[in-house]
Amino acid sequence: MLSIKGASSLGTTVSCYKSSETQRRPLSSTHALLFQRRVVRIPVVCCVAGKRGGALIDTNKNSNGNGNMGSTKSDADVAAAGGGQEDPYGEDRATEEQGVTPWTVSVASGYNLLRDPHHNKGLAFSEKERDAHYLRGLLPPTVVNQELQERKIMNNLRQYNLPLHRYIAMMDLQAQNERLFYKVLIDNVEELLPVVYTPTVGEACQKYGSIFRHPQGLYISLKDKGKILDLLRNWPEKTIQVIVVTDGERILGLGDLGCQGMGIPVGKLALYTALGGVRPSACLPITIDVGTNNEKLLNDEFYIGLRQRRATGKEYDELLSEFMSAVKQNYGEKVLIQFEDFANHNAFDLLAKYSKTHLVFNDDIQGTASVVLAGLIAALKQVEGTLAEHTFLFLGAGEAGTGIAELIALEMSKQTNAPLEECRKKIWLVDSKGLIVASRKGSLQHFKQPWAHEHEPVNTLLDAVQSIKPTVLIGTSGVGRTFTKEVVEAMASFNKKPVIFSLSNPTSHSECTAEEAYNWSEGRAIFASGSPFDPVDYEGKTFVPGQANNAYIFPGLGLGLVISGAIRVHEDMLLAASEALAEQATQENFDKGSIFPPFKNIRKISAHIAAKVAAKVYDLGLASRLPRPDDLVKYAESCMYSPAYRNYR
Repeated sequence: MLSIKGASSLGTTVSCYKSSETQRRPLSSTHALLFQRRVVRIPVVCCVAGKRGGALIDTNKNSNGNGNMGSTKSDADVAAAGGGQEDPYGEDRATEEQGVTPWTVSVASGYNLLRDPHHNKGLAFSEKERDAHYLRGLLPPTVVNQELQERKIMNNLRQYNLPLHRYIAMMDLQAQNERLFYKVLIDNVEELLPVVYTPTVGEACQKYGSIFRHPQGLYISLKDKGKILDLLRNWPEKTIQVIVVTDGERILGLGDLGCQGMGIPVGKLALYTALGGVRPSACLPITIDVGTNNEKLLNDEFYIGLRQRRATGKEYDELLSEFMSAVKQNYGEKVLIQFEDFANHNAFDLLAKYSKTHLVFNDDIQGTASVVLAGLIAALKQVEGTLAEHTFLFLGAGEAGTGIAELIALEMSKQTNAPLEECRKKIWLVDSKGLIVASRKGSLQHFKQPWAHEHEPVNTLLDAVQSIKPTVLIGTSGVGRTFTKEVVEAMASFNKKPVIFSLSNPTSHSECTAEEAYNWSEGRAIFASGSPFDPVDYEGKTFVPGQANNAYIFPGLGLGLVISGAIRVHEDMLLAASEALAEQATQENFDKGSIFPPFKNIRKISAHIAAKVAAKVYDLGLASRLPRPDDLVKYAESCMYSPAYRNYR
């Protein structure tokens, strides 16, 4: 048994035992040798069957005061197995076929501390810390600060020619030194955002099985049906505030990547922390593996998921229902669940079903809509007129397209007090079969039906542009180079400043490039894209294209929901987020051709978005964290995670 110093103040006495069906054995004398030193004021983790606990231990004394931890075994009891060392549980004598107990006692010091990503500081451990935590000899003698470590990391990253290699290096850093990872990402966000998220994360997901090094989240598969609550309890952190979950069926514009879609939740939650300040320990990435219909992956020897066709119907619904119930039971109703990259036929149904009972958010539908609406509000400052005075044409009628269209209509209705149905008539959508019109209504999916207006059938995008004459053209099709020269020139022919948003990811799937939009519109287009593009020079003027990146919205939105203790997501919160982002765009940004503020200010932007969202949560009576802070911006900033190293006693 371990004697715990200060047990009276803790109100408990802690013992470490090895559990089995037939016996409970005390900590052996061999393991006790680990602790025969002075009092160590550091966390102790005793791991038995997944249970963890922290305490301060007095290793000078044992229960009988003789200083050797009170081993009760005689010399005759000590086996000669394992090179003369005691083998209390029989691991050394067991054959490979026999089961053994994975018994460990780990102390957050020495070798283990250097391999704990939450506490490791590498060469930044001070001389005092190296003495206190038994690090002497385990590190080179030099001591460096976090800033020098950051410069070294960035120097190394810039040596790689391939973005995927930078991605792998960043993921390795996250697994080794969490605070340094976020320090590097926060300070170099404009350079590294395309590395840790789109477009590089798309390639990473495609090759996830080949580059897989260590698990980064929780994997729930069909094999775990009936045991999901137990799986959630296996996760080491017990206070979770944000979950990003995917089933991998529609990863970016790349299709069904199955279990390898885990790169998306991992990347999104890294941005929740770096851009929104949500504590990394409060974030949980989850992939629900129901199989894949991707034949290439099913035949790939390195694929890490279930090798079966996707489950659908009742089997799928029951697994998701169990998951949602287990999350609420384990973490409460204030945990934000973000659905990510589900296929259209599931995304809308899941959002509609659980938005009434859980705190849920779909970034593909709602996050994309919010950032695009912010871009439109900012763009109108240059082209003039209200939303209701413009006509919108979408190429793409899936999650993103219909989500954006609906939020535009809601904002339009809010501004004009006109019925939502009337506002929808200013918005037209084109899908793979042409313009969505009333004559097609009987064959349309339910989420497309509100956009079926009276008009003669139109088969091509160019014909739709020439017929509808939109002032705003938005691409969410996932099909590259569909905004052809003819389409862009047609937009420029009847608009002084055509608004063109090419939003599909990754870059190869963008409807057109920034250079094409500016060249074909004679430098008059107000352009934004989903993936980043380099600045474009046109007739002596340099345009810096804005990126309508969801990362502008979801980190701040999530922070606002967390700090207010929201229990539901309401559409007014999305509108508040859009308005807060649009307010951050300045004339200086417009002069450079961008309708979004620079990403280097993203934490400040996120704090303002969080404050506006939290204010709306309080106004709607959906907040559980009371009383309401007087200054929500300052409160949001004070709640944001800092990656600076902590000093250890």
